Amino acid sequence: MHGPRPTEKRSESELIRANRGFYESLWAQAKLIGPERFNTWPLLRELASAAPRRLEVAPGLRPRLPLDGTCFVDLSHAALQRLHERGATTVHGMIGALPCRDASFDLICALDILEHVADDHRALAELGRVAAPGAKLLLSVPLHPEAWTAFDDFVGHCRRYEPERIVARLARHGFTVEHSAIYGMQPKSPRLLGLGQWYLTHRRERAMWWYNRVFMPIGLHFQKTLKWRAGLGDTQGVDELLLHCRYHPAPGQVTD
Repeated sequence: MHGPRPTEKRSESELIRANRGFYESLWAQAKLIGPERFNTWPLLRELASAAPRRLEVAPGLRPRLPLDGTCFVDLSHAALQRLHERGATTVHGMIGALPCRDASFDLICALDILEHVADDHRALAELGRVAAPGAKLLLSVPLHPEAWTAFDDFVGHCRRYEPERIVARLARHGFTVEHSAIYGMQPKSPRLLGLGQWYLTHRRERAMWWYNRVFMPIGLHFQKTLKWRAGLGDTQGVDELLLHCRYHPAPGQVTD
């Protein structure tokens, strides 16, 4: 069941508070799962091996790039501590103000984050700032505002994108979509979603036990194989896309 469409009027502070409250608690009780366990790995492995300077923004405990040799930036102290314990380079920060030097990365991964920030132009400008010319960006976004559900509200989304809108916003900041893959695993059952939300809100310890030991392993086992397709591809009925972009900043481009 679809709910009211997002208004994009939630302030930056409200979104940060909502996302920090949800994810800090989630990562404090979740297990770190290595990138090789996800269906993104076959697509990202070769890209990562060819890029000596790598950044992943807001991975939580679900990093998609190799722990060794990648800089991880996250708002969650719980996630950063666990990543650091596994030998990763970690820095506390946010996508809208990355604590990184200009043009310092050849490969940037920012999955499931752009829809969480109030100012996505600022976020894309920051990704462009830290990207070297010719760098590759891996980005995932949920599509179609009319597909908005309670799940989007629950996990702190600010928006869903019309396909043409995300392409235009990326282009404004120097990113061109080269490939895409159908991606994402939003719950399809409103009743199951509501039950999960209630347990995460009122019985978090019990919910996390089931999440870590039952639902996450099942989800990993039944992941669908991802395949690149040229450009944006057909987006009808697609809930979320993984985008493979190339960075070519235009002289004097607007990045506000």
